[in-house]
Amino acid sequence: MKFVHISDIHFDCPFTSLANRERLCDIRRMEQRKVFKKVITYIKENSIKYLFISGDLYENEYVKKSTINYINDLFLEISNTKIFITPGNHDPYIKNSYYEKFKFSSNVYIFKGDFEVIETEDFNIYGMGFTEFYCKNVNLDYIQRLNNNKPNILLMHASLDGNNEENREYNPVLESKLETLNMDYIGLGHIHKPYYNKKENQRIVYPGSLISLGFDEIGEHGMIVRRYC
Repeated sequence: MKFVHISDIHFDCPFTSLANRERLCDIRRMEQRKVFKKVITYIKENSIKYLFISGDLYENEYVKKSTINYINDLFLEISNTKIFITPGNHDPYIKNSYYEKFKFSSNVYIFKGDFEVIETEDFNIYGMGFTEFYCKNVNLDYIQRLNNNKPNILLMHASLDGNNEENREYNPVLESKLETLNMDYIGLGHIHKPYYNKKENQRIVYPGSLISLGFDEIGEHGMIVRRYC
């Protein structure tokens, strides 16, 4: 059994660095759609049971209803896949956000507010979502682990070991603290550069953004695919 983990798609990002380049913003936004569709196609063709999205799926300030419809239409194509979303600082679960007012496909679960745990036939899935554009005081001690011998997966949008003022605004967590939770997999979002396979049996993972969102984001981009027997 496999799951796919992605984050930081930033649908309808304004791409301000391209603002003076004719049509390039629109082209880049279409590329966001194309690469997301490739992820969905991979999930469909490989019968992936779970899709985890660790925040910043879209830009709350700029996203269009047509884009939300596009996203949801793709979710409907993988109706047998359970989708879990933890909203981030660019797509918080706030009043009148699409997370609140749009009826997503029934296979989608959106975490909101404090930590929750969802028990499925395969995993215990823990998550929390931003309910405003800034999040400073997350308390990992609120996580209540289930004792049922299923793998435990934690999903959240967070700044790992953030030591500057900006990162302290976006759910700062210590890697050492996360390790004490003894989760089988911790899927993070917020950092656009992938962070995985840096050490043996790494369990704390940033998939990075699906595509580069700026000229300073060179290197590999994509998704994480993990297998659990």
